Amino acid sequence: MGSVLVCYSGGIDSALALAIAHEVLGDRAIGMTAVSPSLAPFEKEAAISLAKQIGARHELVESHEIDDARYQANNTDRCFYCKSELYTVSAKKREEWQLAHVVNGTNLDDLGDYRPGLEAAKEAGVRSPFVELGMRKDDVRRVAKVLGLAVWDKPAAACLSSRLPYGTEVTRERLAQIGGLEAELHALGLKQVRVRWHALAGASGTDGGAFARIEVAGDEMLHAFEMRDAIVAASKRYGYRYITLDLQGYRTGSHNEVLVGRSLRIV
Repeated sequence: MGSVLVCYSGGIDSALALAIAHEVLGDRAIGMTAVSPSLAPFEKEAAISLAKQIGARHELVESHEIDDARYQANNTDRCFYCKSELYTVSAKKREEWQLAHVVNGTNLDDLGDYRPGLEAAKEAGVRSPFVELGMRKDDVRRVAKVLGLAVWDKPAAACLSSRLPYGTEVTRERLAQIGGLEAELHALGLKQVRVRWHALAGASGTDGGAFARIEVAGDEMLHAFEMRDAIVAASKRYGYRYITLDLQGYRTGSHNEVLVGRSLRIV
């Protein structure tokens, strides 16, 4: 490709893409992280640290999807508007930094999910090297482990907006509420965790606040239950009225389960 801008979130897929691009292209590969309220602060710091370990040039650039009314509406196509903003910013930076291509970390397994953002990548002409190479998630993890990337076994991550049910407005306050609690749950020792935000209706339809539906990995369920007092205390600090532990455990994109005819993964 000659030179690339890597859309880099700090997750395993984009980290491997950046590591390989840096190894092959040196300073002709730049990792770009889009910073917005939907990016958890601890994820941003982790991305910065990992890019330093890789040795690649890393740029933080603001994105403004939160200002798009279509994104705020949080319909099922929310990801399309988010990724459209990301790739618009990427295209501008690619020209500014005089790079030939924009690439992402999409792999073959991602193509089976309901992900409107993939259409945005297609429209923007973004290339997906792992898809072109026929690599799946397990392949990405194996290569990352061989290369010694610390995140080779990092759990899947997603933007904070994915914690809100479709049709629930995305606001800066709600994203901060979600991100803050997730950070505290990680600090308590939980590795794979999602805070799903749900609205409560008050009397006569007034705003009754929110409750947290917390998902953790199956093998962390007992640990979470044993720490329930600490979890409740943390949740209350972030303004949740009720706190629940989802007995089905963590699963990717559980809010997609309400989409009729759109299963989370095609099998």
